[in-house]
Amino acid sequence: MPEQKPQRRSPRLPLAIDPVDLLPGLHVVATPIGHLGDITLRALATLAAADLVLCEDTRVTRKLLDRYGLAPPLLAYHDHNAAEVRPRILRRLAEGAAVALVSDAGTPLISDPGYKLVAAAIAAGHRVYPVPGASALLAALVAAGLPTDRFFFEGFLPPKPGQRQNRIAELAEIPATLVLYETGPRLAESLADLARGLGTRDAALCRELTKAFEEIRRGTLAELAAHFAKTAAPKGEIVLVIAPPAEGAHAVSSEELDALLKRALARGSLKDAVAEVTDETGLKRREVYARALVLAEDGKR
Repeated sequence: MPEQKPQRRSPRLPLAIDPVDLLPGLHVVATPIGHLGDITLRALATLAAADLVLCEDTRVTRKLLDRYGLAPPLLAYHDHNAAEVRPRILRRLAEGAAVALVSDAGTPLISDPGYKLVAAAIAAGHRVYPVPGASALLAALVAAGLPTDRFFFEGFLPPKPGQRQNRIAELAEIPATLVLYETGPRLAESLADLARGLGTRDAALCRELTKAFEEIRRGTLAELAAHFAKTAAPKGEIVLVIAPPAEGAHAVSSEELDALLKRALARGSLKDAVAEVTDETGLKRREVYARALVLAEDGKR
């Protein structure tokens, strides 16, 4: 491990936020995912000038606003009240208001309820302005050390084991780096399913990015699964980045694999079926075995 150099303190910098006259419409504003310094000057100017700021939790957003001495009007907009609040927001937009939308952390619309509001605003003829900034999935991607030329963002895997395993089998076909979100309580189980379903792939688990207890743990999926199977469920926000499949590893579609396995299972044992299909397709045994288990269980029901 390279020797850690002493930290350098930057000189005190002036914070110059130029006032802006916001155009009417919906301004989608990215906010920090942890470190409050990860806010753009344009985002601060937008929040300062907005007629109304929509946020998932007013307490969370207030901490950011207080840090920079801003006090725009706030309105909670989240999964539980979106259907009720959305018409009120559209009326404000129709009156010519400049409305800012933020999430608790990161870029709005990434695993939060903002999509329906943006779609409704566009349908009503209002302008939507992106104000880019921090994003947990991009932060994890650049720190993982895995290919970045092509990636697929999955979000959260299904919570139910059977649905999760089926979805992982579908993800195995994607020739790109995978980026997933996960919760601490489900992490160990999901990693075990990913290791079985995707085979030997390098991965990076990124937790609490930009915060005081930031952690990036790298290894194969099997190694990460073994580690978190022995530890308490980790706390905080978790992003999992998984390397793409080896070139040529998935020469058959998931439908073709299922058909081959069903025929093989009808003729013999699960072990023999896995061996037969592995030889026939050239796929990794772990991947074929994981899918064969799912099909065998489905056949018992």
